[in-house]
Amino acid sequence: MLNIPIKHVGGDEGRQKYADVEMENSYPWKKQHWRTLETAYRTSPFFEFYEDDIRPLFEGNDTFLLDFNLKAIKAVGNCLGVAFGDEKTKIFELKPSNGFDARFLAEAKKEREMDLEPYPQVFEDRHGFLPNLSILDLLFNEGTNALDYLKSQPLDF
Repeated sequence: MLNIPIKHVGGDEGRQKYADVEMENSYPWKKQHWRTLETAYRTSPFFEFYEDDIRPLFEGNDTFLLDFNLKAIKAVGNCLGVAFGDEKTKIFELKPSNGFDARFLAEAKKEREMDLEPYPQVFEDRHGFLPNLSILDLLFNEGTNALDYLKSQPLDF
């Protein structure tokens, strides 16, 4: 697991808005994460193909977690060939009035079991296919076939 450390507000402040969550940059976690990705995926078929697109995420001193996550989504979208809009909502809606509410897919504390078709992975010979890994695993192993792979997977919601 590569977790992004955050600054906890604690005390009387309690919860905070997602847009206000700051990353803890007092130690070089980005450098550590990038080295871990390099170690794990350097031998994968498409690591070098996407390296220049992904590495910038692990450089610089972003402050807010939301901004970093949006930048990461945009970078991965570019690698997949999928455009993501920059439009943000102005207010929080407990029950959105239009569109499909897919927020349940981002609930970090509730793991969703997905029945995914296996694809070749770097350490498959030692561990078998490991489902539910990062999108980076799919990109580095499947490359330009990643989007077709995602489109072919059944959705159960």
